[in-house]
Amino acid sequence: MPPFNLSSSTPATFVLAGIPGMEKSHTWISIPFCFMYLAALLGNSVLLFVLRTERSLHQPMYLFLSMLAVTDLMLSTTTVPKMLSLFWFSAGEISFGACLTQMFFLHFSFSAESVILLAMAFDRFVAICYPLHYAAVLTQAAIVKTGLVALLRSFCIIFPCVFLLKRLPFCGHNVIPHTYCEHMGIARLACADISINVLYGLAVPFAAVVLDVVLIAISYILILLALFRLPSRTARHKAFNTCVSHVCVILLFYIPAFFTVLTHRFGQEIPRHVHILLANLYVLFPPLLNPIVYGVRTQQIKDKVVKVFLCPTTHLLQD
Repeated sequence: MPPFNLSSSTPATFVLAGIPGMEKSHTWISIPFCFMYLAALLGNSVLLFVLRTERSLHQPMYLFLSMLAVTDLMLSTTTVPKMLSLFWFSAGEISFGACLTQMFFLHFSFSAESVILLAMAFDRFVAICYPLHYAAVLTQAAIVKTGLVALLRSFCIIFPCVFLLKRLPFCGHNVIPHTYCEHMGIARLACADISINVLYGLAVPFAAVVLDVVLIAISYILILLALFRLPSRTARHKAFNTCVSHVCVILLFYIPAFFTVLTHRFGQEIPRHVHILLANLYVLFPPLLNPIVYGVRTQQIKDKVVKVFLCPTTHLLQD
């Protein structure tokens, strides 16, 4: 079989169709999506500002939280602005290169966030099970290396998807029935065998995330065992409270993600517009709710937000 010409078989642009069957409702749907995105930007920006300016919060737990906030901003900003332009101005056209870029950063941020959640679980594990070794284990160098591992692993897992898509010939229609570009949505437009894309796209990233979930589960099993061994109920309650926010964030991240993947792969009877709506909520809910969960559940962050924004004069005098 002669090799095909990549330049002639690659479309100049794709067209994002939005939510199939709900085109007339795009404007109404965009209103809550826009407010959720703005709230996510504000919440994560405030969180990053407080964590950056307050020296007392320069601890491993909060440094990991800063990484989480940055990743959440990447996840939502990669997709939502283009989604809103599609809803408001019918600007569904996107170049092939821009579509691949959006696809890469979408999946990259998801993978990186999974690693960060695993690192946060390890942080709680060391803090509760080995408190005397906490400062020695979670040094600043260890935190930097963790961030680099999150970036490197995510890059190595997702970057091959770009080549798997660029090798495909696209000689049919160029309309993507979605609000943003994702790996399988692009691959299904190809007029060639995409079995490698299906296998890699499902097996490799999914296996990496499942491994993270298993390790997080093991960490929390060990944490629970350590909590039961604590002699004081007050100590158990205090240690448990330090984990509640992280557990909530884990559930907010993984449950919608796995539900979206499973319904996309096996829920053929579920209408397509339901799939797309769930996928849109997936890129909005974690960035929106994560800073709220940590702001409400973590007393130190709540106090510092009040100190910085409600008592700025006192804050400046103390500094």
